[in-house]
Amino acid sequence: MTDDTNARLQSLVDSNAVLLFMKGTPLFPQCGFSNRAVSILSHLGVEFESVDVLQDQEVRQGIKAFSDWPTIPQLYVKGEFIGGSDIMMEMYESGELAQLLEDKGVSAA
Repeated sequence: MTDDTNARLQSLVDSNAVLLFMKGTPLFPQCGFSNRAVSILSHLGVEFESVDVLQDQEVRQGIKAFSDWPTIPQLYVKGEFIGGSDIMMEMYESGELAQLLEDKGVSAA
């Protein structure tokens, strides 16, 4: 991964309270896992930004190295990597995700 890609990813993560790297867009997710991630955030009523990794091959590969996580989607909250859709689902079902968002000062829309 280039330093430029790394800097770009860091800037995206730093400038968005809740950021989802996904395949597709929130309105048109391009995979089931991205769809599930969007659904979870929508159910929680959280405003979030998204990055469509399908539009940029550097970002698609770079984010995996950046987070040291092999799959997409990837959720970041206040600069902290949270995980992919399986982790999001577990945290959502246990109430941990809502608590984390609250603890980080991210309120529902």
